[in-house]
Amino acid sequence: MARDSNLVTFFLFVASILFLVTPINGNSPLFAGDGSDEVFGQALCRRDVNRSACGDCVRIASQEIMNKCNEKDADIWYEYCQISYSYSNFFSAMNYQGQYPDSNNQKQDVSNPEELSSALNKLMDGLISEAPWASSMFAVGSSNFPSQGHVYGLVQCTREISGGDCNTCLVSAWGDLRTCCSPHQGGTVVSRYCNVRFELYRFYNQHSEGLGKEKIILLVICILAGTLLASLGICVARQRRKRRMTRDEERDENELLQELPTPIELSISRGDLEYSDDMFVMDLVTLRAATANFSLTNKLGQGGFGIVYKGILPDGNEIAVKRLSMKSWQGVEEFKNEITLIAKLKHKNLVRLLGWGIDGHEKLLIYEYMANKSLDVFLSDPMKRSQLDWGARYSIINGIARGLLYLHEDSVPKIIHRDLKPSNVLLDIDMVAKISDFGMARIFSEKQNVANTRRVVGTFGYMAPEYAMEGQFSAKSDVFSFGVILLEIISGKKNSGFHLTKRASSLLKYAWILWNEGRELEFVDPFLLKSFPPADVRRTIQMGLLCVQEDPADRPLMTDVVVLLESGPAILLQPKQPAFSVGRDIPLDSLSMPESSCTNDITASTMSPR
Repeated sequence: MARDSNLVTFFLFVASILFLVTPINGNSPLFAGDGSDEVFGQALCRRDVNRSACGDCVRIASQEIMNKCNEKDADIWYEYCQISYSYSNFFSAMNYQGQYPDSNNQKQDVSNPEELSSALNKLMDGLISEAPWASSMFAVGSSNFPSQGHVYGLVQCTREISGGDCNTCLVSAWGDLRTCCSPHQGGTVVSRYCNVRFELYRFYNQHSEGLGKEKIILLVICILAGTLLASLGICVARQRRKRRMTRDEERDENELLQELPTPIELSISRGDLEYSDDMFVMDLVTLRAATANFSLTNKLGQGGFGIVYKGILPDGNEIAVKRLSMKSWQGVEEFKNEITLIAKLKHKNLVRLLGWGIDGHEKLLIYEYMANKSLDVFLSDPMKRSQLDWGARYSIINGIARGLLYLHEDSVPKIIHRDLKPSNVLLDIDMVAKISDFGMARIFSEKQNVANTRRVVGTFGYMAPEYAMEGQFSAKSDVFSFGVILLEIISGKKNSGFHLTKRASSLLKYAWILWNEGRELEFVDPFLLKSFPPADVRRTIQMGLLCVQEDPADRPLMTDVVVLLESGPAILLQPKQPAFSVGRDIPLDSLSMPESSCTNDITASTMSPR
């Protein structure tokens, strides 16, 4: 038998059935296959949720993980449950790798972080000393936080690990949580083996009926046997085809990479800059000094691969330093991608990579400093958003369009960004928009128009439907992302987590409804009501809707977008129905599960379900 996604499907199907018909005591390890060809999986529910919520959560997570994380090794987390699967036996040894949901970045800072830190230390020390030795490996509690009442915490381990491993995992997770989130009003760190979370409100259930004792009933045994036999019959042919596709994909990319200039040999000299081809290499000591030892007060933002800090060099020049995560293989891949693909790109609407630094496991990328941070900061903060008049917003839209046009048409080779979103659009001191974060970018040959991948990367809410569901990407995928951002800039609202009325479960749907009813000016951000030219706004909304049409063939190229944005009045095509929801077809509202993510390069800027 060969390894195949059918085994994964088999495991996930079994997991959903188990949690629907069987009282599972918190978590359930499963495996499928025979001998060396096995898939190992685990479904874990939060101990304080009831049986019904657990079953619903696992059922939905089982469906979602196949849509989002169709890989040999994946995890997905919701507020009430998580599912993991792998072709390697991760039950055999605990290997902690913490993950940070992007929702951590949306938490506001508290006014008195030292007081919160003291309360958190007391709370987490107590919970971590309790959970590993409890039969449930779960503990919740609160601690007095005088200025705001209480701080609430939850820790949980999967019961496949020992008490000692649970303690080790929780201590590591708490260390990560303290580093990233202790000044915030809440935070979460998740992993396959343990989870740690705190909030300033009680987010857990104090009383729960529990999940009962595990019993495998005859129905489940029959399902297991029947599904496994069916899987065995078709897996060999499929796996051969997938391996062939993977080899072709890897070979194509390697051939394209060979066409690029090889980066200069890296060398480290303590405290000195070594210039070559307008880039420099800097050592860790200098970067630590520039960022005040990567102080949280210098933190500019955090992405899927690491944290970005503001730094000041000895000569007074300001820089932005991305410190790639040492926990994730993704950081290594992004590091190579940034240097190999982006070092030679020069355009006023692309953030410039100035240099890098390597010291052991530390990998750092150095960029020009953007004084106004990201577009996401302005869209998320009403006070900042009120500063953006129509002229500023139109200039930002045009800047993003010009940056994409350069990547798609003028750079050699062509580049598809694949993760365009507001947090990856930075704004300089003059509010000039610059596209950043090319770790997920892919190169195209001169004659190549479309590519397929088995590893879908990007951010839900901004991913084109053909890419999110089929792994097919092209310049039109970036056009879709651009269209979403354009509509967000005009409306002042975020597509992810958009809930306005029952008629409009997404920002794209809301824009489409208003457009068809001739009420498109109601889509405009109220902060713009006194300053925008109606005709220009209508044209721009129409352009956004053209960019987010479901069929890629119907979307314009960035060449057309830039011409239309800069040429003034023109006759535009009537947009067709957009893709209202990408990767969110399953109704999750009833489960109150605002967080989900998975580990195969997908990031989730906001975890709100639709």
